[in-house]
Formats: sequence, C-alpha cells, structure tokens
Amino acid sequence: MTKMTAKLILLSTGLALGATSLARAETPARNCAPRDTVIERLAAKYGETRKSIGLGNNNAVMEVFASAATGTWTITITTTAGMTCLVASGQAFEEMADILPPQGDEV
Repeated sequence: MTKMTAKLILLSTGLALGATSLARAETPARNCAPRDTVIERLAAKYGETRKSIGLGNNNAVMEVFASAATGTWTITITTTAGMTCLVASGQAFEEMADILPPQGDEV
C-alpha cells in the first residue's frame, strides 16, 4: 500500500466515522442504493473509480471514488445489509503523496 493510499484511507475513515448513522441504517434512504448500482452510476456519469477502501464501525465499508479526468470525488459507505450510501462528494480531487516527518522530530 502506498503512503498516498494510506493517507486517503485515514482521511476518508475520519469522514466515514462521522457518518456512522448511515452505516447503521438497515433500510434504503434517498441517497442509498445497491452497491452495483452506485458504482455503475459513478463510473458512467462522472468517470469515477475506487481509489481507497477502509472498514468502519459496525463492519461498514467506506470507499473513496474519484476521477482524474473530471476531478470529481465521492465517499460512500456500504452497510452490512448491502446498501451503499453517499456520504460526501465534491470537485478538484488530487492524488497526493505527502511524506511523514521522521518519528521523534518536532513538527
């Protein structure tokens, strides 16, 4: 796993933890659909593909989808019931590979 991927997972997991109520939902909501449907729409409409994945509370799966061509991004949570819910989306997505400072050094 690259450092960029690890950073995306950590940042995205933080957002996903804030959306725990979505992960607990067992019934479909307005912004939820079966995972295959959501992935197909993100690819067809925005050209987004999965960039990172993580496991959140209650075994909910958090994923970040993005497109280098359009710059759009979407964060989703998939519940154990198989429903995928949109948590956040936006524009100007950039892949980054920040380097952590050596341990023990002051920041």
